[in-house]
Amino acid sequence: MPSAVEHGGGRVRPAVFLDRDGTINEDVGYLDRLERLTLFPWSIDAVRLLNGAGFCVVVVTNQRGVATGLISETFLHTVHDVLRERFRRGGARIERFYYCPHDPHAAIEQYRRDCTCRKPQPGLVLQAADDLGIDLTRSFVVGDKWSDVALAGTVGATGILVQTGYGATQAQQPDRPRDAIVTADLMAATVRILEQRQDARE
Repeated sequence: MPSAVEHGGGRVRPAVFLDRDGTINEDVGYLDRLERLTLFPWSIDAVRLLNGAGFCVVVVTNQRGVATGLISETFLHTVHDVLRERFRRGGARIERFYYCPHDPHAAIEQYRRDCTCRKPQPGLVLQAADDLGIDLTRSFVVGDKWSDVALAGTVGATGILVQTGYGATQAQQPDRPRDAIVTADLMAATVRILEQRQDARE
């Protein structure tokens, strides 16, 4: 899987890669109906701030429900279209959604595989970097599981654990990564990202 260094002959841009369930919207298990889709109240504002600071915002999400047959890829695309529109109406932009539908023990054969895109494997982020011209060394990965933080380390980005979704439980693990960045939620993570970027410029 390629990693972007240059894009269109110019400098690449930084990104913030966001997990989906438990990070930008409530984690309800398998999201199989649109009426169960609930954004956290700060998510749109946080993404709008990141956009304004020049970050490309990308969602990267494991969607094992496709592999188990509980949801279809068609429905998954519908969810992402709805999310994209909700953010757009709030003046925020999610550049693209990337997802992994695979599982080694999938009930549906076409999704049954060991892949390089299921987080914490780096495939989704590397593909986004190649597609969108992203400088991973100036980028962040934000999620509610340590696997998101591990993914960040693999690609040379900075990882932030949010204590929404599974994050509160994850943050209490005794073997948590040393020097890990942990914040209350996506808005707090956004403030941390913007502060870190400002410090780097000074």
